[in-house]
Amino acid sequence: MNYLSVENVSKSYGTKVLFNKISFGLNQGDRIALIAKNGAGKSTLLKVLMGKEIADEGSVTFRKDIVVTYLDQNPAFDESSTVLEAIYKTDNAMLNAVRDYEEALHAFEKDYNDKTSDRLELCSAQMDKLEAWGFEAKVQEILQRLKIAFLDKQISTLSGGQKKRVALAKVLIDEPHLLILDEPTNHLDVEMIEWLENYLVSKDMTLLLVTHDRYFLDSVCTEIIEIDNGKLHHYIGNFQYYVEKKAERESMENSEIDKAKNLFRRELEWVRKMPKARGTKAKYRVDQFEVTKDKAFSKQTEEKLALGVKMSRIGGKILEFVKIKKAFGPTKIVNDFSYIFKKGEKIGVIGKNGVGKSTFLNMIMGLEQADAGTITSGETIVFGYYSQEGLKLVEDKRVIEVVKDIAEFIPLADGSKLSASGLLTKFLFPPDVQYGYVSKLSGGERRRLYLMTILIKNPNFLILDEPTNDLDIVTLSVLEDFLTNFQGCVLIVTHDRYFMDKMVDHLFVFEGEGVVRDFPGNYTEYRDKKDQEEKNQRKEDSVSSKVESFEVPVIVETPKEIDVLPNKKKLSYKEKQEFDQLEKEIAKLEEEKSKISDLLNAGSDNHEDAVKWSSEIGSIISKLDEKSLRWLELSEGM
Repeated sequence: MNYLSVENVSKSYGTKVLFNKISFGLNQGDRIALIAKNGAGKSTLLKVLMGKEIADEGSVTFRKDIVVTYLDQNPAFDESSTVLEAIYKTDNAMLNAVRDYEEALHAFEKDYNDKTSDRLELCSAQMDKLEAWGFEAKVQEILQRLKIAFLDKQISTLSGGQKKRVALAKVLIDEPHLLILDEPTNHLDVEMIEWLENYLVSKDMTLLLVTHDRYFLDSVCTEIIEIDNGKLHHYIGNFQYYVEKKAERESMENSEIDKAKNLFRRELEWVRKMPKARGTKAKYRVDQFEVTKDKAFSKQTEEKLALGVKMSRIGGKILEFVKIKKAFGPTKIVNDFSYIFKKGEKIGVIGKNGVGKSTFLNMIMGLEQADAGTITSGETIVFGYYSQEGLKLVEDKRVIEVVKDIAEFIPLADGSKLSASGLLTKFLFPPDVQYGYVSKLSGGERRRLYLMTILIKNPNFLILDEPTNDLDIVTLSVLEDFLTNFQGCVLIVTHDRYFMDKMVDHLFVFEGEGVVRDFPGNYTEYRDKKDQEEKNQRKEDSVSSKVESFEVPVIVETPKEIDVLPNKKKLSYKEKQEFDQLEKEIAKLEEEKSKISDLLNAGSDNHEDAVKWSSEIGSIISKLDEKSLRWLELSEGM
């Protein structure tokens, strides 16, 4: 079943052609990744599909009876609304029922009275009618997995990352037929990304997505479409297959262009010799000459990003942590952390969002002060800090002025110097972009410019906080090559597992409560180790549980007429008091158990009540067992 047809769509900005007469389609069940260089028009194409941008020509047709949902790279909300209102703003009847129920439940818990009770009863009845309880459970799972527990907060108070997670939750909850996602993994921690991978695949959703995360792409997508020099190329397979086939295609195109150039030189000589009055046969040859000419000069010069700036000399002492402590109230970031960095180390920093990774980096840079301990850096150390927030750019400033504010000339690794304009060219900013305004740059181009401003300061210790966000796959490959050959130290916080696996020697794992574990290996090795540890723990728990539940009967044969009962030990005054108290407590617990059992047997429209009662009765039974055993012990002395 066809969901989307794109036919001969073109889009340009001035003289810059983003894509020219491209066509493709999506059928039900397709999961397609769209990739291209920064500034090549990925996000623009998605906006054209959604009607947020107007194409210069061509048509976009969606199947009429399907629901299409779009996750923007920078989602926009009504800033005055709450998170709850933003998520549940929809025409979906079942979702509206869940929203009404959640609001009624919240009001009932806040202010119990007849009005709130009646409202909750009505909403519960609507949930029953639509059979929405399962859907409500799915909503709760999505919110929990994306760690959205701030439903009462106003959108205007959220960070960019929190807004992106709210927007992602909303599009997943909407359950559309076709889901269009622009960089869905940005601002998610690794645990969330791995959950999202499994969720999208298990739900068998129809997808068109833009992503730079190569592991995510391989796990989720079965096809790749690429915009390259304004044209669209289609590949059926994973990322590795795409890399191989792209190389084959480019090699074949180069061979055809070389042949056309040779033919063009021969035909050019003939055209120059031919008289103006030509016959039909000669005119046909001239027309073919024009076709050959277009083919011979069709190849655009493939500029390569060059990260070849000079690195400052690095001395013996680099960076040392001694018993560092940092906390925000009761939340511990690091506790008694010590480490001495060595030359050439490349360390990954991983942990859940909010566990303190960025705070850790800020302490190195002196932007946050440790509560205790010392952080000492060597005299020769020059830090280059690529922060998650990015460079604060003045929108009406020209791109070249941003660089000149730092330096007019930049020393390179080979000892030569380069002008600001020359360096921008090496970073794939052509002259027309250099003298254009910052406001015209795409998100990826801004990040590339920011990376350049870090590197031209010649750092020998790079601190990279989420460097992969918004960078295209080509730029990431070049950055990986640069870091591989970088002789200084590198500290990386990233959710991009492919990037981390390729770059790091070992990991600082932030496990919470101030614990930082030094793991010798990359992310995949750490994940495999963790999975094995969890598997072993489950096995141990299972064996332990079986041993506890298996009781061996003990049969003791005693000769008749022999009193084998031991002498009873009389209770102390304190134990007698305990015995009397236990009888009262056991009676009270039995009464509570009976009441809750009656409630469970009667049932409830609110599944949360059932969960709560089940938890309570479990706790009561546990207490009863404990107190009954103690009562039996003491009763032997009565």
